Order: sequence, then C-alpha cells, then structure tokens
Amino acid sequence: MVPGGLTHVDLGVRRDPPALADYQETWDLQRAVHARVASGEWGPRVLYVQHAPVYTAGHRTTPDQRPTDGTPVVEVDRGGLITYHGPGQLVGYPIVGLPDRVGPLAYVRRLEEAIIRTLRGYGIEAGRVEGRTGVWLEADPAALRPERKIAAIGVRVSRRTTLHGFALNVAASSLGPFSSIVPCGIADAGVTCVEAEIGRAPSLAEVMDALVPRLDELLAWEPFEQTGWAHGAPGGRPGAPVAAGG
Repeated sequence: MVPGGLTHVDLGVRRDPPALADYQETWDLQRAVHARVASGEWGPRVLYVQHAPVYTAGHRTTPDQRPTDGTPVVEVDRGGLITYHGPGQLVGYPIVGLPDRVGPLAYVRRLEEAIIRTLRGYGIEAGRVEGRTGVWLEADPAALRPERKIAAIGVRVSRRTTLHGFALNVAASSLGPFSSIVPCGIADAGVTCVEAEIGRAPSLAEVMDALVPRLDELLAWEPFEQTGWAHGAPGGRPGAPVAAGG
C-alpha cells in the first residue's frame, strides 16, 4: 500500500498454483468493496485475481458475438461487449473514486497507459487503436499477424467510483477459448498474450508486481503523457506521445 494511495489486494494470484476464483463470488466482493469505497469508509484499492473459466457479456453484446459451443455466459453491468476470463490471465479490478476532472474515458486511458508501460518492461511495444478500448499490438504483415489485443478493459462508474477493470493475457493457456466468441465484438483483429510475444510466460505474480507501481503512478491523478503507438488518433503516429491531464 502507498500511504494515502491505493491498497493492492491479492485474491490468490501468489498461490502456487494461482487460485481459480469464481466470477460470481468475486463480483459480489467487488460490489461490497465498492460500497465502502464510495461511502468514504475505505480508501481506493485494486483487486487482483485469476478466474476460473467464464465468459462475461457487457450490455451491448449481440447474439452473433456469443459462444458457439454452448458455454454459459455471465451477464454483467460493465461497458464493452463479450470477453473471456480464465487461467493464464491476470485480472485487475480497480475500485477508486474519480476526481471531478477525470471522466470514464480518461480513466480508461490511464488503465491502458499502466499496462502499456508494464509491457514495455517485457520488451513488448503496445499501443492504442482509435475507437477500440484496451491495449493492442501492431500488425506484422511479414508474419501474417493482424493487429491483436493483449489486454481488454471494461468499466462501470457508479457514485463516481469505478467497478470492473482490465484483463491482461499472460500465458498461452488464456487464448484458446477466444476462438469460440467474437471477443469484444471485434472480428477483424486477433488476440495475443505475453507468452506468444516473447516466448515465455512470466508468472501472474511477477506481472502483478510489475503493474502495481504503474497503477500507483497513473491513479494518483497527476498529469501524464500517453506513450506507445496510436493508430487513427488525431495527430497520432507510432511512438508519438500525446499530452493528457485527465
């Protein structure tokens, strides 16, 4: 914990092997924590978890984006469409109060930035695609690899306090189930993970530890510069930082 800052709560990520948390139980915990943070009883905190296999669908998910194998889907009240959570994926749920000057989109940009900076420590240059939330890797035409998402983000803000969060694909085991859905409603791009990009899978605990200081920095609400490449953003080009205060 940082004095006056975030409390980081590990829900079994450090276990060997990491625990597989039930999604509904974790969602119930999120809501209980949210009530205390929103009321001012508790300070802001981030919950880290690895889920047992589950598909979750945001309110804009359409029938054609759902699993083709009959797998059950949990309906959730976050933004975004359908995604998968399961082994090999680090999920983080920041439950934080937003300052008046920071709206939901600016908050999402901060989550993206924390992940982009974390991935750079593994030699992965990630960025953003205009109109698509999350963290992406550029297309590699020589290797016949399309733009691909490495981290999904879906949030909800209630009482100026956030719910839900991000899912970062770490191990190759996190990718298989995506073939049964149209992840995040995007059919013209791929999905990837840290292991697929660098040839090894760091532990979820290692990635969590690398991410913690980035979230501490970005969720302190100080002005920051967006890094990484940006496709389609006004004035954006690969590697061009964009000033961002919100």
